[in-house]
Amino acid sequence: MKRILTLLLLLTTGAAAPLYAADPLPATGQRLDTAADNGAPAFPAPADSSATPLPAQGDMLSPSDDEPPASEPDQEPVNLAPLSGANSLTPEVVNKITLAQMGMPQGMILRGGQLQSGVSFSVPSDVVITHAQLSLNLRVSPALAARGASLLLMMNGQPLGTVPLGSAQSNNAHFQLDIPGPMVVSNNNLSVTINDGDALLCLRDLTDKYQVTVLPDSSVELAGQQLNISADLSHFPRPFFDSQQMADTRLTFAFPAAISPGQVNSAALVASWLGMQAGYRSIRFDALTNSLPEHHGILIGAPGQQIGGITLPQTQGPMLQVVDNPANPAWKLLLIVARDDAGLRAAAWRLTRGQFPLQTGQVAVGPQAIPRSTPYDAPRWIDTTKPVRLADLVRGDQSMTAAGIWHEPLNVSFRAAPDMFLWDGKTIPLQVNYRFPSESWIDEEKSWLNIVFNGAFLRNLPVNKIGILEKIWHKLGGDARQESAQIPLQPYMIYGDNQLSLYFNIVPKADAPCSVLLNNNIKSQIKDDSWIDLSHTRHFTLLPNLSYFVGAAFPFSRLADYSGALMLLPPRPSLAEISTLLDLAARSGNATGTVLANSNVLFGIPEGGVNSLLVNDRDILVVSSMAQQTFNQRMLAGSPFVSDNQSLGVREITLWQKLRRWAVGEWNVSTVDADRYFSSNSDWRGFISFASPWGNGKTVVMATGSDNEQLSRLTQDLDNIRINAAIRGDAAIITNENGVRSFRVGPQYPSGQMPWYMMVVWYANQHSATLAIAACLMCLVVGLGFYSYLRLRGRQRLEPESKEKE
Repeated sequence: MKRILTLLLLLTTGAAAPLYAADPLPATGQRLDTAADNGAPAFPAPADSSATPLPAQGDMLSPSDDEPPASEPDQEPVNLAPLSGANSLTPEVVNKITLAQMGMPQGMILRGGQLQSGVSFSVPSDVVITHAQLSLNLRVSPALAARGASLLLMMNGQPLGTVPLGSAQSNNAHFQLDIPGPMVVSNNNLSVTINDGDALLCLRDLTDKYQVTVLPDSSVELAGQQLNISADLSHFPRPFFDSQQMADTRLTFAFPAAISPGQVNSAALVASWLGMQAGYRSIRFDALTNSLPEHHGILIGAPGQQIGGITLPQTQGPMLQVVDNPANPAWKLLLIVARDDAGLRAAAWRLTRGQFPLQTGQVAVGPQAIPRSTPYDAPRWIDTTKPVRLADLVRGDQSMTAAGIWHEPLNVSFRAAPDMFLWDGKTIPLQVNYRFPSESWIDEEKSWLNIVFNGAFLRNLPVNKIGILEKIWHKLGGDARQESAQIPLQPYMIYGDNQLSLYFNIVPKADAPCSVLLNNNIKSQIKDDSWIDLSHTRHFTLLPNLSYFVGAAFPFSRLADYSGALMLLPPRPSLAEISTLLDLAARSGNATGTVLANSNVLFGIPEGGVNSLLVNDRDILVVSSMAQQTFNQRMLAGSPFVSDNQSLGVREITLWQKLRRWAVGEWNVSTVDADRYFSSNSDWRGFISFASPWGNGKTVVMATGSDNEQLSRLTQDLDNIRINAAIRGDAAIITNENGVRSFRVGPQYPSGQMPWYMMVVWYANQHSATLAIAACLMCLVVGLGFYSYLRLRGRQRLEPESKEKE
């Protein structure tokens, strides 16, 4: 179908001239020349007539002399400018998808018996690919390079060519080749195979020496034509977000010039739902006022308001409508229109419910029954009321059964509320029921089930039971198989995001023939009745803790729909502040699987009225750059932080505060170090957190930056695993030069579900040193009292005449 559409596009615009004057795809290495006439399968030629012909199977590609490119930030779709007189209905787009974005953050590693690997990638369904280019970056071990082996590339079952692994001057090599556009379909598979694999399999003791890694910055760059699909709500979330899009998605929300908090709130609701759909993909948002998006976008406002020349339709009730973008009808605009904040919330909620009939260009929205969250009911968090089967935690495309000797580990991922608590000495049980294949050529003494949790090795589970009697029984022909084990997990090992990795490390006997090493008929199984039990945990922790916020949007996600939270912006928020708030809403939706359907957004700190009630007894998420000095000073009043001259500092603590912190055991605060670090950096962004001055036991988290440009980088920083993991305490500052520095400058307070009598035990456990010092002081006072009393009694007894005189 896509090929037919491509031909129709060429016919409508004229075959003699290209639709757009697109620059050639940027090459990071030298383009490879291959033989043209070698009996290879005939593929359609790329759209660019100057592109190099596709190499045939058996052709050797010469590596570039250039060094492999460094990892680049994820590129956004780029709209290429049309030629004068070209057909503006079919804009051309360019996407770059790296191997890391395809789900291979470590790249593809071929070693040992794993001599073949592959990865899948998809392209948006409303884009016809006209040209593609593969950039392959390899790291080859010296032993494998010396063998003169080669790497066979296949795409969708068709050969792309062979890469010589021994022709590079160093261990790193870079190859680049063009792929015809019609060869790229909606869902694609790219596979690599070592041609010399059969010979390597029999080198059992040396297989670790032979290794080739396809680095994660290897990429496929795609150029294509954007199709003009109909303005139809039934397509939603397409074309605004396409699940087939593997590269980063960037979507624009546009508001009227007189923007209101309710309009931003409805945008946050939609952004949180789109964040849920994004999954592992990155999605970010831009904000505009009185301007139209260049591409796809969402417009939010009241009837009759204007946004960039478009007047929103008059309507009595809330409505949704999809229209063509005046800049180019291939791009679409989604209109969310209502007269008040309640109507905007209802329209945004209806949009996220979907299920619109076909050919629905607009729809009137009636009253909506929006449910409210209960504490810790986020659907993406593991159930802590009962044991949970591992089979219920795996993705739908995963299997609990592994085939063959060489296979990928079974990775079971789950998210948990970050404030889970267990008393010292208590553990979380993990029950693993498993079964190894029963083949005579398997060395059962050396084969194990490796179990790793969050990167920490837990245990090797054996094929047979370990013990003298068990071994004797096994030698006599008895059944000594071990097929279950319970592993205790320490509470500190549970994070917001968790991954359990199970790998059947099957070792063949020394005399096993090479043919069995390729036997994919054997099955190793993790049984469906394996489970993990967190039902004995409590929800209790110390706040503020920024690691909880960046990992799970906690404490706001305690009620996942944000019904117990307030999102606060300055009285006149900048576009960067609005877009950062929308990004954080998307991250929360992704972490919990819940739409922010009952959230509230305010501009400025309310002085009185109904809105002032929203500040009381709610956790508050603030987004404000240092340019909003008046707002920041009011927001930070009474907190450990201070804002002055558009800079952030730490308030000097009094002697009483020092004594209090010393008394309660808060000896690891870094007040002076944090203040010095704030004053020594002019360009920075980050988070601070402190106890809410309006609500007892409530928390304020503030996303801020030295200016709007720095603030707009903040959510992109959170996609970096190392930066994310280093954010903790109640102050975290990120700079381009030093990365992230975290501090704890203010007091912490307990939060969660803990009876008062257990709080006494907990406090004693947390402040054992303080209690020991207090006990010593008490003993000293009591001892001195007894000493004085006994001394007086002794004197009275030894000197009775003195007593008579008295």
